[in-house]
Amino acid sequence: MASAAERWSVLENLDDWLRLPMALLGLAWLLIVVAELLWGENALLSLASTAVWVIFIAEFALRLLLAPDRSSFFKRNWLTVIALIIPALRFFRALAVLRAARALRGLRLVRIVGTANRSMNALRTTMRRRRFGYVLGLTLLVVVLGAAGMLSFEAAEEVPGGFTSYFHALWWTAMLVTSIGSDFWPLTTEGRVLALLLSIYGLAVFGYITASFASFFVGRDASEADAPLAGSADLARLTEEIRQLRLQLSLRH
Repeated sequence: MASAAERWSVLENLDDWLRLPMALLGLAWLLIVVAELLWGENALLSLASTAVWVIFIAEFALRLLLAPDRSSFFKRNWLTVIALIIPALRFFRALAVLRAARALRGLRLVRIVGTANRSMNALRTTMRRRRFGYVLGLTLLVVVLGAAGMLSFEAAEEVPGGFTSYFHALWWTAMLVTSIGSDFWPLTTEGRVLALLLSIYGLAVFGYITASFASFFVGRDASEADAPLAGSADLARLTEEIRQLRLQLSLRH
């Protein structure tokens, strides 16, 4: 039997090897889920969704098999487990409880959240050292997925004053994430939960984006010769002058 350290090493090597392929599959899964939310399921989308889902299952099972502490592995990946279980329920829609509209909307909401989590991990993998780019990319994915979810929950055909098109829902979601808002608020329970999650995300990310822009402009001002703020080059020169003064004083004594 391999030791725990060896199994962790093998698991890390496997993660490194599968990082890019699984990231691309994660983004493909996002596009499939958005397409299903907008246009409903068809044979082609169902086939693509099932194929990607089977690969996700196999990858998760392999990582679980290699993990030395499986209970800790489950705790760290509980949302992934839920996201993998939800697609399997489509094979049990003959059950009465899954035919209920409320149950289907609830499963759809969980699937949206699970897809957002997987897309977040995929984007983090591909943009590991580009924090600002990662946040902007993640925000774009959240808005695209959130708009599809809001349209599926709050369509004008089902909800008074609801969304008439995907672009309508996309505009509304963008306004919500940027904390601007609009005169429409969701009426369904699932739509309200999704809107709450989008609002929380917007509050968390908007401050970071604002601070990044402020840091960028402050840095530009500090780089100018007549800037009121000292830039890094000025501080470096000042530090060097102080070092030279200390050296001269030490030589005199």
